[in-house]
Amino acid sequence: MNAKRTDKLATGLLYTLAGIVVLILVFLLGYIILRGLPQLNWRFLTTPSRAFTAGGGIGIQLFNSLYLLILTMMISMPIALGASIYLNEYAKPGKITNTVRTMIEILSSLPSVVVGLFGFLLFVVQFGLSFSILSGALALTVFNLPLLTRSIEDALKSISNDQRNGGLALGLSKWETVTKIILPAAVPSIVSGLILSAGRVFGEAAALIYTAGQSAPALNFADWNPFNIDSPLNPMRPAETLAVHIWKINSEGIMPDSSAVSAGSAAVLIIVVLIFNLLARWLGRLLFKRLTSGS
Repeated sequence: MNAKRTDKLATGLLYTLAGIVVLILVFLLGYIILRGLPQLNWRFLTTPSRAFTAGGGIGIQLFNSLYLLILTMMISMPIALGASIYLNEYAKPGKITNTVRTMIEILSSLPSVVVGLFGFLLFVVQFGLSFSILSGALALTVFNLPLLTRSIEDALKSISNDQRNGGLALGLSKWETVTKIILPAAVPSIVSGLILSAGRVFGEAAALIYTAGQSAPALNFADWNPFNIDSPLNPMRPAETLAVHIWKINSEGIMPDSSAVSAGSAAVLIIVVLIFNLLARWLGRLLFKRLTSGS
């Protein structure tokens, strides 16, 4: 009887704690989204911000965030994929491999502001890239690479060794087994990890303050030549992202409607991150069904 009562009490306590966590999360998300929803309209999402007049939007900041995210993923994804394949499929267990994994764990726990200062000293100052989208993308690659590498490595580890042995038994080489059997089977988990890391990169601010800059110069969206200074595709221009914009307008306080713009920007940021998370779950399940014929 005492054992059953203890089990019920423990189960109830766990449900209570889980419910408290869910309520806190719902309250925070609901407060941010409901506070910013009145500001959300097409004009707010497409027009540029105005420093000294009311009625500005987040068009340039939103574009900068998406462009920076794409560049970061284009740089970090091939590196993370190659490192994960090597660590899980080719590297032999030993001190060197364990040291590499330990270093990856250490890098993944670095505060983003430290990565930002590192990016400022290396990419902005030493490499002479100045405050630019490219500097921000390289800094976010340093920030995102350890997390993405671990995510892809875990996806590869989840594939049964029977599939590896089956490929080798059919006469496939190690590389052919990895590329034709292991990677396709791990695609759902890899895509889910990629989208989740994209959501984290999209909401990053501290690392970009020191690398991508805090200014949002006017852009000519009719000019898509990446070599022109006012082209939106120019990777060497400074770029204020959405997360940096929220921090900036709240810290400076020079925008007349800063409170409304901040609320709307925060709501957009939360909604986009939620979309990334929901998309990761949906796409992961869809790819799993398509590639494995599972349910």
